[in-house]
Amino acid sequence: MNRSWLSIVIAAIFEVMWVIGLKHASTPLEWGGTLIAIFISFYLMIKAGEKLPVGTVYAVFVGLGTTGTILVDTFIFKQPISMMTVTFLVILLIGVMGLKLSSDDKKESEVK
Repeated sequence: MNRSWLSIVIAAIFEVMWVIGLKHASTPLEWGGTLIAIFISFYLMIKAGEKLPVGTVYAVFVGLGTTGTILVDTFIFKQPISMMTVTFLVILLIGVMGLKLSSDDKKESEVK
């Protein structure tokens, strides 16, 4: 995996953190951490967009962030999950993998 794709994965992890922060932050320190997570996630996504197709970057970022948020909600915060949600998450991840596989890595190698 090259750096741009790794940046998207890390950005999605920070996206999960700031989404959780928006819901659960109650102190100035927690809100500060949430703001830092927002900055890092968008910075990494924007940097990846400089080397990869922007539409693909955004779709993968949102898809991974959505999946991560639902999984954290289910396993950490003990929210129930339906079979329909699991089915659509699998479809979402298949789409994300398809976008990754179909993206033109030639653009990235030309930028280097």
